Amino acid sequence: MAVAELYTQYNRVWIPDPEEVWKSAEIAKDYRVGAKVLRLLLEDGTELDYSVDPESLPPLRNPDVLVGENDLTALSYLHEPAVLHNLRIRFAESKLIYTYSGIILVAMNPYKQLPIYGDAIIHAYSGQNMGDMDPHIFAVAEEAYKQMARNNKNQSIIVSGESGAGKTVSARYAMRYFATVSKSSTKARMEDKVLASNPITEAVGNAKTTRNDNSSRFGKYTEISFDERNQIIGANMRTYLLEKSRVVFQSENERNYHIFYQLCASAQQSEFKHLKLGSAEEFNYTRMGGSTIIEGVNDRANMIETQKTFTLLGFKEDFQMDVFKILAAILHLGNVQIIAVGNERSAVSEDGSHLEVFCELLGLESVRVAQWLCNRKIITNSETVVKPMTRSQAINARDALAKKIYAQLFDFIVERINQALQFSGKQHTFIGVLDIYGFETFDANSFEQFCINYANEKLQQQFNLHVFKLEQEEYMKEDIPWTLIDFYDNQPVIDLIEAKMGILELLDEECLLPHGTDENWLQKLYNNFVNKNSLFEKPRMSNTSFIIQHFADKVEYKCEGFLEKNRDTVYDMLVEILRASKFHLCANFFQENPVPSSPFGSAITVKSAKPVVKPNNKHFRSTVGSKFRSSLYLLMETLNATMPHYVRCIKPNDEKLPFEFDSKRIVQQLRACGVLETIRISAQSYPSRWTYIEFYSRFGILMTKQELSFSDKKEVCKVILHRLIQDSNQYQFGKTKIFFRAGQVAYLEKLRLDKLRQGCVVIQKHIRGWLQRKKFLRERRAALIIQQYFRGQQTVRKAVTATALKEAWAAIIIQKYCRAYLVRSLYQLIRVATITIQAYTRGFLARRRYRKMLEEHKAVILQKYARAWLARRRFQNIRRFVLNIQLTYRVQRLQKKLEDQNRENHGLVEKLTSLAALQAGDMEKIQKLESELDRAATHRQNYEEKGKRYKASVEEKLAKLQKRNSELEIEKEQIQLKLQEKTDELKEKMDNLTKQLFDDVQKEERQRILLEKSFELKTQDYEKQIRFLKEEMKALKDEKVQLQHQLEGERVASDGLRGEVARLSKQAKTISEFEKEIELLQTQKIEVEKHVQSQKREMREKVSEITKQLLESYDTEDVRSRLSLEDLEHLNEDGELWFAYEGLKKATRILESHLQSQKDCYEKEIEALNFKVVHLSQEINHLQKLFREENDINESIRHEVTRLTSENMMIPDFKQQIAELEKQKQDLEIRLNEQAENMKGQLEELSNQLNHNQEEEGTQRKTIGAPNEMHTKEKEKLMDKIQEMQEASEHLRKQFETESEVKSSFRQEASRLTVEHGDLEEVLDMKDRVIKKLQDQVKTLTKTIEKANDVHLSSGPKEYLGMLEYKREDEAKLIQNLILDLKPRGVVVNMIPGLPAHILFMCVRYADSLNDANMLKSLMNSTINGIKQVVKEHLEDFEMLSFWLSNTCHFLNCLKQYSGEEEFMKNNNLRQNKNCLNNFDLSEYRQILSDVAIRIYHQFIIIMENNIQPIIVPGMLEYESLQGISSLKPTGFRKRSSSIDDTDAYTMTSILQQLSYFYSTMCQNGLDPEIVRQAVKQLFFLIGAVTLNSLFLRKDMCSCRKGMQIRCNISYLEEWLKDKNLQNSLARETLEALSQAAWLLQVKKTTDSDAKEIYERCTSLSSVQIIKILNSYTPIDDFEKRVTPSFVRKVQALLSSREDSSHLMLDTKYLFQVTFPFTPSPHALEMIQIPSSFKLGFLNRL
Repeated sequence: MAVAELYTQYNRVWIPDPEEVWKSAEIAKDYRVGAKVLRLLLEDGTELDYSVDPESLPPLRNPDVLVGENDLTALSYLHEPAVLHNLRIRFAESKLIYTYSGIILVAMNPYKQLPIYGDAIIHAYSGQNMGDMDPHIFAVAEEAYKQMARNNKNQSIIVSGESGAGKTVSARYAMRYFATVSKSSTKARMEDKVLASNPITEAVGNAKTTRNDNSSRFGKYTEISFDERNQIIGANMRTYLLEKSRVVFQSENERNYHIFYQLCASAQQSEFKHLKLGSAEEFNYTRMGGSTIIEGVNDRANMIETQKTFTLLGFKEDFQMDVFKILAAILHLGNVQIIAVGNERSAVSEDGSHLEVFCELLGLESVRVAQWLCNRKIITNSETVVKPMTRSQAINARDALAKKIYAQLFDFIVERINQALQFSGKQHTFIGVLDIYGFETFDANSFEQFCINYANEKLQQQFNLHVFKLEQEEYMKEDIPWTLIDFYDNQPVIDLIEAKMGILELLDEECLLPHGTDENWLQKLYNNFVNKNSLFEKPRMSNTSFIIQHFADKVEYKCEGFLEKNRDTVYDMLVEILRASKFHLCANFFQENPVPSSPFGSAITVKSAKPVVKPNNKHFRSTVGSKFRSSLYLLMETLNATMPHYVRCIKPNDEKLPFEFDSKRIVQQLRACGVLETIRISAQSYPSRWTYIEFYSRFGILMTKQELSFSDKKEVCKVILHRLIQDSNQYQFGKTKIFFRAGQVAYLEKLRLDKLRQGCVVIQKHIRGWLQRKKFLRERRAALIIQQYFRGQQTVRKAVTATALKEAWAAIIIQKYCRAYLVRSLYQLIRVATITIQAYTRGFLARRRYRKMLEEHKAVILQKYARAWLARRRFQNIRRFVLNIQLTYRVQRLQKKLEDQNRENHGLVEKLTSLAALQAGDMEKIQKLESELDRAATHRQNYEEKGKRYKASVEEKLAKLQKRNSELEIEKEQIQLKLQEKTDELKEKMDNLTKQLFDDVQKEERQRILLEKSFELKTQDYEKQIRFLKEEMKALKDEKVQLQHQLEGERVASDGLRGEVARLSKQAKTISEFEKEIELLQTQKIEVEKHVQSQKREMREKVSEITKQLLESYDTEDVRSRLSLEDLEHLNEDGELWFAYEGLKKATRILESHLQSQKDCYEKEIEALNFKVVHLSQEINHLQKLFREENDINESIRHEVTRLTSENMMIPDFKQQIAELEKQKQDLEIRLNEQAENMKGQLEELSNQLNHNQEEEGTQRKTIGAPNEMHTKEKEKLMDKIQEMQEASEHLRKQFETESEVKSSFRQEASRLTVEHGDLEEVLDMKDRVIKKLQDQVKTLTKTIEKANDVHLSSGPKEYLGMLEYKREDEAKLIQNLILDLKPRGVVVNMIPGLPAHILFMCVRYADSLNDANMLKSLMNSTINGIKQVVKEHLEDFEMLSFWLSNTCHFLNCLKQYSGEEEFMKNNNLRQNKNCLNNFDLSEYRQILSDVAIRIYHQFIIIMENNIQPIIVPGMLEYESLQGISSLKPTGFRKRSSSIDDTDAYTMTSILQQLSYFYSTMCQNGLDPEIVRQAVKQLFFLIGAVTLNSLFLRKDMCSCRKGMQIRCNISYLEEWLKDKNLQNSLARETLEALSQAAWLLQVKKTTDSDAKEIYERCTSLSSVQIIKILNSYTPIDDFEKRVTPSFVRKVQALLSSREDSSHLMLDTKYLFQVTFPFTPSPHALEMIQIPSSFKLGFLNRL
């Protein structure tokens, strides 16, 4: 679209104005191409025909929606008036002092302290991209720091501007930002030293001027060095062009350097008295400007601050005092009076006290100083001449000396600061901060302004090249065709100044001439440059000045003083005097050898721009101009090697009024500082640049449905631009952005506004039509009603006559009687029908009620028989189940016996094999005998006679042996018969015993059946009694009122009842005796089993011994010795020897079979005994169950008694019941005694019978041989055991009978009482409350009874004491496994919360139980140190911190709960009170643990905050929870390629997910709910604070639609709190400030009532915050209105009465005070078990 087509009606343009520079006007008539007049309507309403050039139309004004942007390059129309207007809106109305202009930060001096430089602001900008936040000096510093860290490239921040614009403050804030974000971990705190250098340099280099109270009178480049971790390690400072003339001369209302006034203000202090100073009005050098005091500045306090910074930098007091001496000497030198002596001479006045002080302080000779102040030495080739000076020359020499001394002192201080900031090692990167004077032009400009403007020309050239380079990079990155941009190149001006035969070279040449003058030098300039160089001009009306055309403006310089200032000389004799000074510091200043420069600089040599003076040289002496040019060259070399960032400081007005906008002064500075040049360069190509997403979001309303259906947004943007803007040269498509020519965005905004206006018109049309229709229908209904009533009234008036009234009255009378008759008849009919229906209904209900009663009665009878049948069937099933169990048990026992028998048979087989081996041995012996017989045959002849005699004797012996053998066989048969008889008798006895035991069991079963039947009969009787009691209840209810009056007397009776209950409880203690007897029976059972096993072993051993004895009784050697050889031979021949051997074997077999039969008998007896033992053990278990049931019954009875004691209405009945119980108890005791006596008699009879049997068996036993005696003894022992078991069984039977009777009686009584209690409970409910104390006392009695019962339980489970035993040497292993190596995940999922804490406390209890102080102290210290170590090792592990915070709190609660202190024992039970610590007080360790828990909690909160903080701003502010209500606006040049957006696309869901993760982890780790609530409150405070702080610093977010988004996000957070049941955590209240800010963005902001509502509603926001939001409010569309300054002032006036904080930002580091609630552990220590995964097997549960 052509530019001329934009000049249509209602558009606005800018026209020049002599006062405001530019003023706005609205086009009243469309402009025609080629017309020379433009019809305008001014803002005051006047019309103007403005003459225009068709080729140069007046600049168009941007739409209001684009005004006030953060970046000037985001404006559609880029020109001077648009820039000026945007700055006015931001500065004067929105009170925003920073604005971007491409790569430049424009900083307006507000002349007022603003709350935008705190640490909270620094942290808010840290890590953010430049375009994400509002413009700020911190944003530029963060961009430089980020690029340095990311690219490892050196950076520079160039701060420029004229005096009073705020350069020094901006540079100071940038350095403060670096010092804050790059905190070093060293103790030296180098960043503090870097910041401390600023107050010193400001004291010695800053002064008050007419434009600025703290004006820097020198240029400074501070190079801050960083290491590889991006932490400050040192710094170096370079200074440029100190204004030395200020030391000796100040203009009106100006001051000298601050340090002089600080010294004078501190002159009366003892440490400065030797300087002999006074007030500033006493010295010429400080009173010259007539303004020695700055309003609001305390020079004495500043002196203290200066001394502190000197000390911080490591300067000792001696060094400081040396500096102060030189400064004081300069002041005294200025007071040295020089008087004229004639016309050609001068001398120091006689009153030379100041000269004496000057010489005394500097160690000089006053005579020589006085001489050479008024004389000078001229050295020629032939002679040396001393020439006196006039008074003016002497004063100039004095002032030159003062300036020289101060300049040397300034350079020396800078050098010493550099030495204090030096560092060891190699610097990695650096950031340089250049604080240098801006372009200056005054009414009278001299050498200083010439040097300053020369430096700005060099900086502007570097800036132009850098801007051009960035533009080229942007185009190349986006693949946009590059066209050469014409930009201003100031190289010709620079050549004019510094080139060969340029201004500076001619000046230096003139300075070398002995008689060179300013006029001669100026004449050379005229001759060389006038009419030859267009940038140099000669003024028309002056011959002592020249004009240079700088890039900013033309400047006229006066040549007076150029040579003298360029030479900067001091007479040689004065220099020699100072060089010979006794004051070492002063002497060092003027030594011939210069002081070595700072050791800084790895890449670039860093040195002071003011080196010390060199010795005199006749041929060449360096001038100020040459030095400045070399230092400037070094500066430009440094800047070109770095990445520059520009800050342009603007002075808004000369009166130093806060937020006053002087358009003329600002435009002048904008032109001078290069801002407009940047705008011009941008405007020549494509100044407006939108990303595709921004364009799609903003101008989606201009798209058609077909275009919106495309999925590729980039293609959609291209299609719509081709349709809307036909000239394709007006825009270009890049890779990520769309580039627009100037004015095209404004045209698109116009189209968008027209489309929105059309939509609004359509909406308004339909709404207004609906309103009008609604109004018409309402008016129509009203008209019809009025017509209706009017017509009715008119009809009535026509019809009202006398006849009509009589007829009407008669008709009414007739109607009355007729209607009465009809109503009566109808009523009578209805009444008859109703009575009939009621009769039939009542009859039906009565019959149905009767049938129901019959059915219920029959159902009760059926239930009775059915329940009886079910009970019998249940009993039969139980008995069948018991018999099955018994059978299975017996089968198992028989199988076991068979296995034992098999094992014994295997033993017998082994014995047979041993006998076979013996037989083989005998055969060998027989063979040996045969061999002997053979040998004996050889001697047979020799012993025939002896053999005959021996034969006869042997025959006799054989006869005797045969006789003896027959006798033995007879005896053996007798013994066998006796054994057979005895075994038969034993079998009969055993059968009798088994039959007797079986009969006893059957009797017991019969008794049980009888008892059950009697129990059923008694239950029936009790049911009858219950019915009887129910009938009596009605009578009792009637007597209730009377008995209430007798309540006091009945309370006395209740006391008696307490005694009865106490006696019953004492009698109940006799149950413990039964328990003891059961324990004895169990022990006896165990002993019997052990004895039976020992008897088995003894039987086996004895059988083996008997067999050995039988075998050994037949000695083969003895037989052989008795037989002769002939007999043996005879025996062998006849086979008699073999038969004898076979007989012996048969005898052994018989004996073995006999022993086997006896063994079988004994085994059967033992089996029977084992069966009895099993049976008895079953009975014991059954009795134990009965006993426990009895205890339960007793407990229920006690509860019933306690409940019934409160029923005072039934006290007499209770007494009767108690009496009956006592009678039953006495009957039971009598029956028990009788049964005990009967059992004693039976036992005596049994014992007598057994003794008799034993005597008979003893007589028989004597007749049997030795082997049988052993068996009988064993049998006696078995019989004794049988007797003991019988006694035990009788005793248990007796106990069972008594217990069963007691049980049945108790059951009957309990059933009766429970039935009575059920009926009386409703009646006596109120009296339960009255006698609650009695219930509590009875409950305590029952608890003591239960306690006694629990103590005497015999066979219960093993009880633990809640302690863990460990050895002292296992303590380190315990801490290692339980604390250091423990992983929380498995513990959290499977174990109880705080399990490690409980285990540690159980170990503490064990150490306490041992009363071992050292052991306990060691364990507690190791535990605390272990927790600290594991937390230190996992400082960034959220789950670990959560786990150990939970365990620390649980451990702390356990120490409190079991401490024995009453306040912590309120919720403990009796068992927990027993587990309290007994020997030690651990209150000190509780305090230590509490401190540890607090530290863990704080680190825990820090981890959560660090995790969630990066998500807050993207989720709460940037993400659109309500899709479609926001429309993006362009961000300008600041979203450049260097600022890489490295943040993820976080949403509100991300915040909720992170919160849910935190909450679930805390809950899984068993963290106390109160601590969870406090942590959530802290997180919500952080969310609110970070969001609100970002809102304050992001003007683009302060809109109505963004307020809706914030409100929606807050509702999501509230819903999350509700979902997690955390409404009472006070987290919602922490978001109140954010909620009010969102409301403030949405509320109407125009009228006085709106201001009052804002004042009343926004109570959580401070005044500063409210005003900030109102000033930052930015409309997104033209339909929204800006907040007017008048409305802001109204709100500010209402808020003035508030006394709240002046801070803008909320402290995101603020922590609420944490409290750890005491929550007693519900887990019993004795029930806690240690998982095997803990690897704590060395711990033993006690």
